[in-house]
Amino acid sequence: MEFELIDHEYIQLNQLLKLLGLVESGGEANQRIVDGEVKVNKVVEYQKRKKLRAGDSVNFNRQIIIIK
Repeated sequence: MEFELIDHEYIQLNQLLKLLGLVESGGEANQRIVDGEVKVNKVVEYQKRKKLRAGDSVNFNRQIIIIK
C-alpha cells in the first residue's frame, strides 16, 4: 500500500494509522504503537507522533505502507 504526502512535509504515525482505517480510533493507534506493534523502516517504533516522510515504510498488522 502507498500513501502519498500531498502539500505536507510529513504525517504523524498515529494519524496515518487512523487515516488509513487500520485502527478504529486515535486512542487505539496510540496503544498499538506503545505496545510495540508498529515498525517504521523495519525497526519497532514507540513514538506515537513519529514524523513520517517520503521514503519511510510502516509495517503494521501484516500491512506495509510506503510513504511517497
